[in-house]
Amino acid sequence: MEMTVLQRPPANRIVHVLVTVPVGEGGQGGIDRIMASLKHELERRGPGDIRPRFLATRGRGHIALSLLHTFAFCFRMLGARLRGKVDVVHINLASHGSTYRKLFISGWAAMLGIPYVLHLHGGGYKRFWPEADTLLSRRIGAMFRKAAGVIVLGKIWRDFVLSKVPEAEGRVVILPNATETPSLPHKGGGDKVQILFLGRIEKDKGTPELCEALGLMADLPGWRATIAGAGEEEMLRARLKQLGLEGRVAVPGWQTARDVARLLSEADILTLPSFVENQPISIIEGMAAGLAVVATPVGAVEDIVSDGETGFLVPPGDVPALKNALSRLVEEPELRRRMGEAGKARHRACLDVAPFADALCDIWRAAAESRVEQR
Repeated sequence: MEMTVLQRPPANRIVHVLVTVPVGEGGQGGIDRIMASLKHELERRGPGDIRPRFLATRGRGHIALSLLHTFAFCFRMLGARLRGKVDVVHINLASHGSTYRKLFISGWAAMLGIPYVLHLHGGGYKRFWPEADTLLSRRIGAMFRKAAGVIVLGKIWRDFVLSKVPEAEGRVVILPNATETPSLPHKGGGDKVQILFLGRIEKDKGTPELCEALGLMADLPGWRATIAGAGEEEMLRARLKQLGLEGRVAVPGWQTARDVARLLSEADILTLPSFVENQPISIIEGMAAGLAVVATPVGAVEDIVSDGETGFLVPPGDVPALKNALSRLVEEPELRRRMGEAGKARHRACLDVAPFADALCDIWRAAAESRVEQR
């Protein structure tokens, strides 16, 4: 797994950072969870030369209200600029509404002379960024070109950004996602192997295919499953009932952070058969907990999951392959244990929040220094 970071500048002054987050503390989206882990890690370390503030730009409630949060962020940016309390703006970026808001925020930062770092998360960004020479495409390209740094989650995303904005060469940094070490000890499913899905219940996440794969496993004893998340829950429950799996597969709906921690501690296999991803947090959380992984090689998943070592990678939409991978892990406890241990070791070495925070602080320092050099 490749990780590249900007050269570490001297930590000889306080660097104030404004960080965009969708909802903030308690948000269950991937960006909110990553940033919450980062915030906890930096708070644990105590005051240092990096002073971040995490501010919502989407907020809770109806999407129309996100404009108020975006304007509030820009107003706070202006106030911080006037007080000399902002050196860098960290912009977490996904597609659609997130990009429209971040175009405004990045433009405001540029107007105020504040360097900004783009952190690309959106798994659907290849579909979203137009191929044609449209106004939206040009504006997105300008946002990337003017960034002091661009963070991507894997090689595939670095290549994508550089194919769009070759001028960003030298400013694109590969930094995989990260999670905290689990708060609960892993105990597994006991007498029945527990298969766990964490994510939105929808077509792009492969939940219909997962449902069919579990249906093909109906005659295999010794397993149960939980498909946790919001979305098309009633449709999923109806299909599971048709397959006679309503007693073996739980569909608990949206889960709090505490619920997710419990589910991970009680699981043996983490599966995410997605069609579209960037680099999913649920896979990293599963590896952190010592679970064997069954996923698809989409986005930057291959940067963190090694097929046959930390889990199995199956083609998107291939129900028989998904069923075979899950069945093999149910039937072979030693293989399941070995893959789980390998995933845990990789998490502690490369995907833990501590080295992630170190790298991000270096990126912020470098961005702040770029402003000093331009003066």
